[in-house]
Amino acid sequence: LIMSVWGQIAPRETLRSKSTNLKTMTNYSDLCEIDEIMSQPVKSSMPTRWERKSRERSVQNGCRFIPNRNGVKTELMTLGNHGSENQDPDNKKYKSVIAKTILDGDASSKILAYRQKAPKPSEAHHNKLRVLYASNRENVRVRRQQFRHINSTPERILDAPDLVNDYYINVLSWSSRNTLAVGLGPCIYLWDASSGGIQSLYEGENDEDIITSIEFMHDGNFLAVGTSNKDVQIWDVNQQKQVRSMQGHAARVGSLAWNNHILSSGSRDSTIFNHDVRIANHHVHTYRGHEQEICGLTWSPDGTQLASGGNDNMCNVWDLTNTRPVHTFHHTAAVKALAWNPTQKSLLATGAGTSDRHIRFFNTQSGNLVNSVETDSQVCSIQWNNEGKELVSAHGFSKNQLSVWKYPTMTKIADLTGHTERVLHTAKSPDGTMVCSAAADESLRFWKVFEAPSKKRSSNSHVTTAHKSSLRQIR
Repeated sequence: LIMSVWGQIAPRETLRSKSTNLKTMTNYSDLCEIDEIMSQPVKSSMPTRWERKSRERSVQNGCRFIPNRNGVKTELMTLGNHGSENQDPDNKKYKSVIAKTILDGDASSKILAYRQKAPKPSEAHHNKLRVLYASNRENVRVRRQQFRHINSTPERILDAPDLVNDYYINVLSWSSRNTLAVGLGPCIYLWDASSGGIQSLYEGENDEDIITSIEFMHDGNFLAVGTSNKDVQIWDVNQQKQVRSMQGHAARVGSLAWNNHILSSGSRDSTIFNHDVRIANHHVHTYRGHEQEICGLTWSPDGTQLASGGNDNMCNVWDLTNTRPVHTFHHTAAVKALAWNPTQKSLLATGAGTSDRHIRFFNTQSGNLVNSVETDSQVCSIQWNNEGKELVSAHGFSKNQLSVWKYPTMTKIADLTGHTERVLHTAKSPDGTMVCSAAADESLRFWKVFEAPSKKRSSNSHVTTAHKSSLRQIR
């Protein structure tokens, strides 16, 4: 009963409220307008989400794909854009706007067209990228050579009993005829590298009269010998006999160097003598400039300069005429290791003792220091390869190793270890590939250190071949 009464009352209240609203709408005169107003949705004071987004886009003057239309040619968007059926294929106004905007006013020009090749650059033009690529190729080539393989084990090991452990003497030399000479106490032994045969050249009776220096002449037939008995001897290797003895020094002779027929000898008396072995009065010149024993001596490849190292921590450079040194290079230890670059004139490498531990490079023309590298150990000997691009150095404590270096970067290529005592002497084979090391552990080790020189056809051989071919053609 209550529900039925409520269903009858509710419609009346609704109609009553509507009639009240109709009375307030005095501005509308007909029912049609009233129905239209009633059918409209009720507007809220808060804008909807899509309305807010629309307002934001209108403020930015863009849309979701073109955020900013300030730089857009709107006139191109409106021309001829009224449906495909209404577009005029020959719309002149549209084409003129396109030509003005894209083609700079020339409607006949083409965007893409085939043309001739680009003109060649001027002679003064410098392509930086080409230089960059060329430099990279050069660096790669150097890096490939730098890390070449070097066998870390010796090719051969020989015993060297009674080898004197003395930093200031030089008792190892390899001749141009492939014969190795070594001084062992009071004796001299020869080892033929081709056949492997061993011969005794000299055996002293007094053990205190030891061999202190040996050096082969360039032809390999004669051997110069310095002794602790102050004299210098010349031996004929083929005949195995002594041909000459030259006195004059007041102490033992620890270093020797040949310059054709001139033999230079350095002594503990701090003097250097030049001997002309062709004449009876052999003593032709004296160099005075050191204060202690001479322990290193070598002539430049062209025979114009003599380098000497002494226990007074100095390296002196002499010429053929002056009695005083042309240049003096100071070190912090005794200088024994001396080696001239075979291809770069006036480039001298020096190595000094335990307190110094450096390899230095000097220009003996200007007297300037070119480079210096720390080796962390005593430097006893240095040998260049035939091209002057690599060198090997012999060292003492603590590794007792041979180090192979790349010149001029002085990047270490390899360390050759095996000796248990300091490596006192080194000698290079005639072909320039092998290095023999003599150490205080009384052993000789032969290392394959350097590459064989590249075989390049000389200009003379090329001319000879061309001449022979022309003779064939004439015949």
